[in-house]
Amino acid sequence: MATNGTQAIDRAALLVDLVVRADEPLSFAEIQAETDLPKSTLSRLLSALERAGLIERTDAGAYVAGRLFWLYATRHDPWEELVRLARPTLQVINDQTRECVHLAVARGGQVVQVAQIDAQFILGMRDWSEIDVPPHCSALGQVLLAWEALPVPPGRLEVPTGASIGDRASLERALAGVHRRGYACTIDELEDGLSAVAAPVRGADGEVVAAVGISGPTQRLEGHLDQLGRQLTDRGEQLSTQLRRRSRRKGVA
Repeated sequence: MATNGTQAIDRAALLVDLVVRADEPLSFAEIQAETDLPKSTLSRLLSALERAGLIERTDAGAYVAGRLFWLYATRHDPWEELVRLARPTLQVINDQTRECVHLAVARGGQVVQVAQIDAQFILGMRDWSEIDVPPHCSALGQVLLAWEALPVPPGRLEVPTGASIGDRASLERALAGVHRRGYACTIDELEDGLSAVAAPVRGADGEVVAAVGISGPTQRLEGHLDQLGRQLTDRGEQLSTQLRRRSRRKGVA
């Protein structure tokens, strides 16, 4: 009995490993081809793993990592699930605007970009994911500051350009405007010739947990920032709704 029990555990572990590592959802036939297990045995093991939350099935019936993996990711690296849920929304924004799209969170007092979809224009393509920027000079940072997801940086404010906010009174007025409008716009504040707009994303408790934004050349964006801001606000609310729904589903599970 012990040997059989160990064999079942080994097989189950193999199945979980296979499904979790796969780049795409795996069908029953694909899993059987990979493992060479009898159909009846494979069916019993997959059903047990599904009941335990280690794997789950898509609407098409293929197998993917289960809710326990997403729960672990949420607790230990919460931005992994946020990025996964946000990707389709970011792609829609990119398709509609053709501009560079960003998703950022607050971490360690800094604005940390966790996802980016590059612009479809040659002019304006740049990877911001590993670049530290002063939060008060970026639209993403101003959103996180305005809703207090990020503290106002201590000490003197950096002034990268002539358009940058340089004193705290001006910053307070700017953040009040961001909060009132529902989105942030920056023109040449981080870098000459660069403009951006961003809107908040709220978590299950209603608090702002991230910012979604667009950036591009000032000459291309300057006359459209308010329109883009309203568009991003709508997309941010849609993503917030997804996060609330996901949280409720996990709570039921």
